[in-house]
Amino acid sequence: MESLPDTFCSRLLQDPTLYTVRAVIILDQDGHRLVAKYYDCTFPSLLEQQEFERKIFQKTQRPESEVILVDGVTALCQRLSDVMCYIIGGPDENELMLLSALTCLCESLCHILRKHVDRNSLLENIDTVFLILDEIIDQGVILECESQQVIQRFNFKMVSEQAFGFVLFDYITGSKEQRECQKRTEFE
Repeated sequence: MESLPDTFCSRLLQDPTLYTVRAVIILDQDGHRLVAKYYDCTFPSLLEQQEFERKIFQKTQRPESEVILVDGVTALCQRLSDVMCYIIGGPDENELMLLSALTCLCESLCHILRKHVDRNSLLENIDTVFLILDEIIDQGVILECESQQVIQRFNFKMVSEQAFGFVLFDYITGSKEQRECQKRTEFE
């Protein structure tokens, strides 16, 4: 009976982990970084990150490349208008799980940005992009794969923040109006 190679056995015996995502990257049509969030130290320096982003951008210029293996990591990409969205996982990660997170990100961006996902709209709404990203992935752990849930949570947060802003505005302007009213009554 032939024994299995040690590397194969060691891969099978690795402890399962929830930390499946190593990075999320959004590049423009020229390969320049718009959004990048790295969750581990696979690419510790900015130079290494930029080199990696250049490599995956070059390899995904062909229309048939959705899943690629580059520099020992699995990269999945999806094109939205003039931007490319990437999700990076380890070499042994489940591609379907990564794809579901990437699809959730792209669908959420399309919905929140009203189907107008391009370089300018992403840069104008960079805070929204990071909020959506944080709703889906937290420190490399995929939290949500349903875009409707992300959109619902995001809309709830936006309504809550606006309500707080109006209450604060009313408080500030209300107290000023009350002071002016008191001054008028004292003056008369």
